[in-house]
Amino acid sequence: MTARHTTTPADLETPSHQTLDWHSGDMPYSVEFDDHFYCRTDGRLECGHVFLHGNDLPGRWQNAPNFSIGELGFGTGLNFCETWRQWNLVRKPAGARLAFTSFERFPMTAADIARALSAWPEIRDEREALIAAWPQTLAGTIRLDLSGDVTLAIVCGPALETVSAAPTLFDAWYLDGFAPSRNPDMWSAELMAAVHAHTADGGTFATYAAAGFVRRNLQAAGFQVERRQGFAGKREMLRGVRPDLRTDTP
Repeated sequence: MTARHTTTPADLETPSHQTLDWHSGDMPYSVEFDDHFYCRTDGRLECGHVFLHGNDLPGRWQNAPNFSIGELGFGTGLNFCETWRQWNLVRKPAGARLAFTSFERFPMTAADIARALSAWPEIRDEREALIAAWPQTLAGTIRLDLSGDVTLAIVCGPALETVSAAPTLFDAWYLDGFAPSRNPDMWSAELMAAVHAHTADGGTFATYAAAGFVRRNLQAAGFQVERRQGFAGKREMLRGVRPDLRTDTP
């Protein structure tokens, strides 16, 4: 396993870090945003229900030689670790690769990530590999080659700025910022438009958020949006697709 951390000149300013509180032992809580980092019922199962199943994963991997995921808000790395775990369980084409890119303004330290993910033995191997590769300098673009077929990039900085500058079109998006009522900038019309612009034709998104303005912003950006049942008593979540215009041609 190798880890490579690169920083471009424009990224030399180290981002500010959030003030963490810890609830129920090892559950991180953002003081600035007054919100938990994941569902208090079971964040790992929520990831499966919302982000993986909401993007029709892992089924789409079975016929994909290469697959790219974009994420708003890396947080503790829980979504990445659970995605990596499920990637390893699926039969895929020979040579298939997963590229996971997360846009995070306030990256956590390795010690905080280790503590936050300690509750789930199911992702122990993924957590330990992530922590072992995690750099001390948390700025710019952190690029980690974690195995022969999985790469992780953490792009540090404001979401609108970094997503807009991304050179990649993503096959799926995890929209996982803090709650819209606590952090509305992560769900703005401008950012949803940038997400849509960086989604491949036929690409999808999923999010636990179901607020009306979030749905309207996603629709205005060009996504076809549908409501699905939320996780652990939450009434609704959203998922959607960027229409593949090529399939509409006679």
